[in-house]
Amino acid sequence: QLQLVESGGGLVQPGGSLRLSCTASRYTLNDYNIGWFRQAPGKEREGVSSLSRRDETTFYSDSVKGRFTIFRDNAKNALYLQMNSLKPEDTAVYYCAAGGYELEPWEYTYWGKGIQVTVSS
Repeated sequence: QLQLVESGGGLVQPGGSLRLSCTASRYTLNDYNIGWFRQAPGKEREGVSSLSRRDETTFYSDSVKGRFTIFRDNAKNALYLQMNSLKPEDTAVYYCAAGGYELEPWEYTYWGKGIQVTVSS
């Protein structure tokens, strides 16, 4: 199976920035539609951002639009999520995923184990 591992999470103050990374192994990440999702305690997993393999079209949830940017580095076989102007409500476990489309979690086949992002003063 395609394996995905997230990194770059941690604690950041409101208004700060953080960059999440997702590295793939076994297979080439560029062969898949890929995305970022998050899950806060007591809530369902939700789509944050995704990137289409076919035409590089990006998708963002309304809550992060204008603050987050998704991009990939094919040479490193990695996916990134640049998060700016972070808010406390961004606090969640963030997951990278592959094999789906847009921002629907149920469409994605491969998942990382997740990484904690905490936004607090």
